[in-house]
Amino acid sequence: MPLPLAPLLPLALRLGAFALAGYAARRLVAGRSHPGRTDQRMEDALDDVGEGVTVHRPADRNETGLAQTNSTARLRRTVQIAGHRYEVDAAIATRFRIRKG
Repeated sequence: MPLPLAPLLPLALRLGAFALAGYAARRLVAGRSHPGRTDQRMEDALDDVGEGVTVHRPADRNETGLAQTNSTARLRRTVQIAGHRYEVDAAIATRFRIRKG
């Protein structure tokens, strides 16, 4: 007895279009990105960030025409999944600066 494949055609077309869109997006991002670099000074600074979230405006950056806000966040947890323990350490440091031109 032959298997009727015609009812599966719309699903196959939708999945194919979704896969093609994902592939095109991946190629677009890969073509416009640069490989980046690892800066050991930044790695050390991220290791020194305390756990939690901080936002502050440095007093020495309050010149005329300059506004700067710095923020940091760090999350350190140990999770256990299927009998395996994983240590998760996520840290970010950001700077937002506006200058009058």
